[in-house]
Amino acid sequence: MEKGEITQEGTYEELLQFGTAFEQLVNAHQDSKTTLYSNAAKEGAMIQYQQPMLQQQGSEAEISTGNLPSVQLTQEEERELGGAGLKTYKDYVSVSKGWFLLVLIVLAQCVFVALQYLATYWLAATIQSHRFSVGIVVGVYAVMTTASCLFAYVRSLVAAHFGLKASREFFSGFMDSVFRAPMLFFDSTPTGRIMTRASSDLCILDFDIPFTMTFVISGTVEVAATVVVMIMVTWQVVLVAVPAVIGVLYIQRYYIASARELVRINGTTKAPVMNYAAESMLGVVTIRAFAATNRFIQTNLQLIDMDATMFFYTNAALEWVLLRVEAMQIVVIVTSSILLVMLPAGSVAPGFLGLCLSYALTLSSAQVFLTRFYSNLENYMISVERIKQFMHLPSEPPAVISDRRPAPSWPSEGKINLENLRVKYRENAPTVLRGITCTFAAGNKIGVVGRTGSGKTTLLSALFRLIDPSGGRILIDDVDICTIGLKDLRMKLSIIPQEPTLFRGSVRSNVDPLGLYTDQDIWEALDKCQLKKTIGVLPELLEAPVSDDGENWSAGQRQLFCLARVLLSRNRILVLDEATASIDSATDAILQRVIKQEFSGCTVITIAHRVPTVTDSDMVMVLSYGKHLPLRAAKIKPGIWIYQWTKHLICCR
Repeated sequence: MEKGEITQEGTYEELLQFGTAFEQLVNAHQDSKTTLYSNAAKEGAMIQYQQPMLQQQGSEAEISTGNLPSVQLTQEEERELGGAGLKTYKDYVSVSKGWFLLVLIVLAQCVFVALQYLATYWLAATIQSHRFSVGIVVGVYAVMTTASCLFAYVRSLVAAHFGLKASREFFSGFMDSVFRAPMLFFDSTPTGRIMTRASSDLCILDFDIPFTMTFVISGTVEVAATVVVMIMVTWQVVLVAVPAVIGVLYIQRYYIASARELVRINGTTKAPVMNYAAESMLGVVTIRAFAATNRFIQTNLQLIDMDATMFFYTNAALEWVLLRVEAMQIVVIVTSSILLVMLPAGSVAPGFLGLCLSYALTLSSAQVFLTRFYSNLENYMISVERIKQFMHLPSEPPAVISDRRPAPSWPSEGKINLENLRVKYRENAPTVLRGITCTFAAGNKIGVVGRTGSGKTTLLSALFRLIDPSGGRILIDDVDICTIGLKDLRMKLSIIPQEPTLFRGSVRSNVDPLGLYTDQDIWEALDKCQLKKTIGVLPELLEAPVSDDGENWSAGQRQLFCLARVLLSRNRILVLDEATASIDSATDAILQRVIKQEFSGCTVITIAHRVPTVTDSDMVMVLSYGKHLPLRAAKIKPGIWIYQWTKHLICCR
C-alpha cells in the first residue's frame, strides 16, 4: 500500500523480483538486523565476558506470591442488602442541602389541601343556612380555590428547584469522585458500571425523584385530611379505617422488602448489557471473521432478557400491592356508605353527608395514587444509593501540595534514582516490582527490556504515580516524587504512549490541550515531526477537526501528534512506552530521528518492543519478573547488552 493505493500484489518471492518499494522495506529490515548482530559479534570478540549461570525458571517460579490467594482484578458489583430505612432519604436531602425547601413543599401542600377542604366546607355550610347570597357564596369559593391553585404552583416551583439543586450536587459529587479516583479503580471497574450510574441512575435523580417525592407528600396529606373529615362526620368510620390503615401498611412493607431487592438486582443487570454491546462493537471485525455473529447475538439477547426479566418482576410486584390496597380501601368506602345511610334522620346535615360521601369515594383513588408513587419512590431511592457508592471513592493524592512545591526549574538535570522500589497493585496482590535499586544518569538514553509481565509498564506507572510504591522511593534530582503534588510531577514528565490518544476537537486542542503556546510554536513542532505539510493543505489549518479517538487520522499520524505535544513541553525527562510498536518503519524512523535531535540532553526512558529501538541507548535495563538483573551496564556496550538479553530470554524459555 502506498498513498492509499495498492501498488503491488503477489507472493513474497514475486514481490521481491520486481525490485520496488517492497524490496526496499525488506532490505531496510535486513540491514538493521545485520548491523545489530555484527556489532554484537565484534564487541563480543573484543570483550571477554563471563556469562552468569541462569536457571531455567518459569513465571510461576519467578514470582513468589507466598500464601496469598489468587486475586481477581474485576470484582463483583456491590449492592446493598436489606432495608435502608430513612437513611437514603436523609442522604438525598442532606447532600442537596434542601431541608428548608422540603419544609416549604410540605407547608405549601398543607395550605393547598386546607384551602380545598375549606372551600368545599364553605359550600356545604352556606347551602344549608341560606344566609348568604349566591354571589357571595360563589365569590368566596372562587377566592379559596384560586388561592389553593397559587399554593399548588408554589409547591411545584419549589419542588422543581429542590430537584435541580439535588441533581447538581449529586452530579458534581459523582463526577469529582470518579475523575479523582486512582487508576486502580478504573482497572477493576467495568465501564458499564460507571455508565449506568451516569445515565439511568442520574436520569432518575433528575426527573423522577423530585416530582415523585412531591406526589408522595401531597398524597399523604390528602389521604390524612380525607380520613379526618370522614371521622369528624361519622366517627364510627374509625372502627374500620384504623384496621384498614394497619393492613395497608403491612402489605406495603411486605411488598417494599421484595421490590427493593428486585430494583437492586435490576441495577446490576444493566452494566453487563452495556459492556457486552461495547465489546461487540469494538471487535465486530474479529467476530465476523470467525463467523461468530450468531453466538454473540444470542449472548446479547440473553443479557437483555435477564435485564428485562427483573424489570417485569418489579412492575408485576407493584401491580400486586396496588390490587390489595385498592381492595382494602373499597372495604372502607362500603363501610362508610353503610354507616352514613344508617344514621338517624336529622343527626347530620345532608350537605355534610354529601361532602363525607364524596370524600369517601375519592379515598380509594387517593390511596392507590399514594401507594403507587410511594412504591416508585422507594424504588427510585435505590439510584441514590448506587450513586452514593461512587461519591466517596478513594482519591488520588492532591494535585498541588503548597508547602512542598518543587522549584520552577525542577528537574534541571533529569537524574532518576530508584531505591529499593517495590510496587503492588493491591494490598492483597503479589508484588510486581521487587526491590529495584538503580540510577538513571542525567541525559542518558535508557532502554528497558524484558519479557511480557516482567514489570516494564509498572515501572513507568510508578514513575508517573499512577500507582504509588508500596516500598522504597523514586528520586528525581534528589526530590522524592511521593512528597510533591501530582500536577507538579506530571507536568514535568513527557510520554509518548504505545497507543496514541487523541480527543474530539481540533488539531490545536490536541497538540496544545492547555492553550499555553502560540501558533508559531505549534507550527514549529508540527514541522519537526513532518505534520506541517499535511495540516497546511487543510482549509481549517490548526482548527482542522479531529474525530473521536482521532479516527480520521492514521495510526502513524496520531503517534506524531503525541510527538508534537512532547516537543512543545520540552521537559527534561521523556518516556517512550513501546511508542513504535504499532507504527510502520518510516514513521518509526521519523520518531527516532526527531527524538535523537531534539532530546539530545534529556533523559529518555524507552520501553523496548523492537530490538533496534534500544541500540542507541547508553544503558539497557533488563527486567525479569519484577527484578533488575545484575548486569554491569556501565562497562558493557549496547550491542553486548542486546546479545546478553537475547540469551537470557532463550534460557528463560
